[in-house]
This record gives sequence, structure tokens and C-alpha cells, in this order.
Amino acid sequence: LRSGHTHQVGASREQRLGQLRGSFRVGWRSGVRGRRILLVDDVLTTGATLEAAADALHMSGAARIEAVTFCAA
Repeated sequence: LRSGHTHQVGASREQRLGQLRGSFRVGWRSGVRGRRILLVDDVLTTGATLEAAADALHMSGAARIEAVTFCAA
């Protein structure tokens, strides 16, 4: 999973979703298809980053996507 990351501090959820739309790409789809994936993020603020990453994985055929974060802002 690759991201062209934009600075998000102070952005609203809608702004973050807009900034992240299309940012994540799965480079090896056959490695994702049918698999259960765990996303790990250091801080959960609005959930936009996890949502965008999960969308890319889902579109690449992941069977199930779960997430864990270490703290919430």
C-alpha cells in the first residue's frame, strides 16, 4: 500500500477525505485478493486515512479489513 501523503493537521474530515482520495494504491493486488488485512495507524483523528487505505484494499479484493490505532486525538 503506497500513499502520496499530504499534511493534514487542522483539516476537517471532509478536507482530509478530499486530500486522500486516490492517494493509496495497492502495488501487488494478487497479494491482497481474498486476504484478511490489518491496518495499523499511530493516531486516529477523523478516520479519513484509514478509510482511504481500506477503500483501496477493498477495491483490490481484500476479503476483510480491520484497523488498530495506538491513540485517538
